[in-house]
This record gives sequence, C-alpha cells and structure tokens, in this order.
Amino acid sequence: MIFISSNISLNDSEVEISAIRAQGAGGQNVNKVSSAIHLRFDIHASSLSDVIKQRLLDSKDSRITKEGVFVLKAQQFRTQERNKIDAFERLQSFITKATYVNKTRQPTKPSRNAKRKRVDAKTQRGKTKVLRGKVDF
Repeated sequence: MIFISSNISLNDSEVEISAIRAQGAGGQNVNKVSSAIHLRFDIHASSLSDVIKQRLLDSKDSRITKEGVFVLKAQQFRTQERNKIDAFERLQSFITKATYVNKTRQPTKPSRNAKRKRVDAKTQRGKTKVLRGKVDF
C-alpha cells in the first residue's frame, strides 16, 4: 500500500517499478549495477477518484504521456533502495499537488478613508514637484 494522504492510498499493483542503469559518470560500477528506478503509474487505471484523475491529466506536466501514464525516473542516489524511496516520494507529492484546491479570491473595495489618503498623498507629491521648477526673481 502506498499512502498519499490520510484518505488517499494506492495499491502496489497500480505502480510499475523496474530497475535500470543510471546515466552519467560513475566509473565501472555504473555499467554493471542497475541502481536507477523507472516508475510508471497509469492514471486512467488507478483507484483515485475521477476528480483527482482529471486534475492529474489536466496538469501541464511533461512526465505524463498522451496515454495518461505518469513516467518517473529516479537516479539521484547511489543505491536502488534509496532511489525507490525517492520515486515513491515524488509520486506522492505529484498526486498531493493535484488534491490541493486554491481558495477563490474575494474581491474587496478600498475604504473611503483609504481613497482620501491616496488622493491627499498625490496632491502633496504634486506640490513638492511644482516647487522643483525654475525660480522667478
């Protein structure tokens, strides 16, 4: 079981994990050890609610394929176990972001006193600028 939040969890069968060789420098060890993790999560076939599925699919994330599969490659750490933990954490944060709903903005109006103070400040500033002009003797 993969726990996303207190009320959202995924079965292990919904996430496909495979070990692959990591990219980049690493000497002889990188050529013979599969320490990177390739995680695939099919959004359409998951047990998430339809609302969360739609939010995940609507996100502009480049890791989502046209078929609706979330593909993640974790290769930051040296060990396969740590990369697997990192992949699950990144999947968890990806799904958690989709569950968050921004509060709607309530439009407000400035008070009468705030409008008066703004106009007074503008007139005071204008008087200061007028005084900077050329002096007539």
